[in-house]
Amino acid sequence: MMRLIVAFVLTLAATVGHAEVAIQEITTPGGIDLWLVEEQTIPFVALEISIKGGASLDAPGKRGAINLMTATIEEGSGEMDARAFQTAVAELAASFKFDVYDDSFSVSAKFLSENRDEAVALLRQALLEPRFDQDAIDRVRGQILSIIASNAKDPNEIASATLNALAFGDHPYGSSLDGTIDSVTALTRDDILAANRAVLDKSRAFVSVVGDITPADAAAMVDSLLGDLPSDGPALPGDVPFGLTGGTTVVPFDTPQSVALFAQRGIKRDDPDFFAAYVLNTIIGGRGPESRLMSEVREKRGLTYGVGTYLVPKDHTEYLAGSVASANDKMAEAIAVIRAQWADLAANGVTQAELDAAKTYITGEYPLRFDGNGEIADIMVGMQMIGLTPAYVVDRNTFIEAVTLEDVNRVAKELLDPAGLHFVVVGQPVGVESN
Repeated sequence: MMRLIVAFVLTLAATVGHAEVAIQEITTPGGIDLWLVEEQTIPFVALEISIKGGASLDAPGKRGAINLMTATIEEGSGEMDARAFQTAVAELAASFKFDVYDDSFSVSAKFLSENRDEAVALLRQALLEPRFDQDAIDRVRGQILSIIASNAKDPNEIASATLNALAFGDHPYGSSLDGTIDSVTALTRDDILAANRAVLDKSRAFVSVVGDITPADAAAMVDSLLGDLPSDGPALPGDVPFGLTGGTTVVPFDTPQSVALFAQRGIKRDDPDFFAAYVLNTIIGGRGPESRLMSEVREKRGLTYGVGTYLVPKDHTEYLAGSVASANDKMAEAIAVIRAQWADLAANGVTQAELDAAKTYITGEYPLRFDGNGEIADIMVGMQMIGLTPAYVVDRNTFIEAVTLEDVNRVAKELLDPAGLHFVVVGQPVGVESN
């Protein structure tokens, strides 16, 4: 029997129409947990499935296999070749999207209520009976090889690849999920089939459904989609520390403007100080009100068009990172200013005015994310994957408001590590050398 856990009703006052969203936690007859929001005013359903593991499950020597599999999975299934499958999707006015990330494989689907059964059957076919025809594999492989070749000439991609390799080494985080020219070229159809079996593990699946559907129908739909998937995927990779110490790495590249990524150790998503760190990052270089770095690097000195920072709490590591671009003859000064601000914030903290502005921005923009069935489904899956409860949607802004100046400045002192901040610079920066 389907088990329906108590619905959690929340009000997002800033959303359009002051919409009320009721999240229902459901366990299907097949034992799969899902979150549901019923929205019957529009005959439309959004489905989001995210499975832990993702490209981090690439087999040794097969880097890029899961990415190639993901890009090929909708190139035909069952008796349908790629063209027939895409035609069937279009005739149902449905959309399916398959994505892979370092830590997850995701499926996003949208379809009209009247076409739900046919759309779900087609999506089930894609998940359980992918064809992986050799001509489709080769065609998609060619597209990925083109992307890899293009990335090798992109300063931003070069900086990212260099930073990841230095920070994480042989861990999957240390290399691109796209793979390399050599690794992708060598992949066989058997490798793609093995990648598919490794990723599609229903015991690691998180599911959300939003739209014109009842709890009973949502449970039946999810069991139909995922019930026959295996539950014996390979072990997830272990944790890896952020492996870079302070310093600078320069990658020579012929361009009039250098780009730089900078990073240091970070903070786990479940750390009690995460919200204080989140507010701190907004003040340093996050979105919203004028950040310290935007003020000091762009507004006061005109060294860049943009500079920003972000927290990266991944499944197996965490770090605090940022990016900046500047003319070759200005990059040294931009780096010096960023380092100086890092040190000043660690030593002296932020002001009450900065804290108030950041909290106003963070709490104001949050309800605007819940703008559409697909967006809500995506948010709910993300919440499940990091162990949050439905109550978080209501409580989140309360957590932000509870952050005090003392909290932020204590976390700034503990988290910010001027000596551990490492810059990877791609270009021809004047006066910047690797050390």
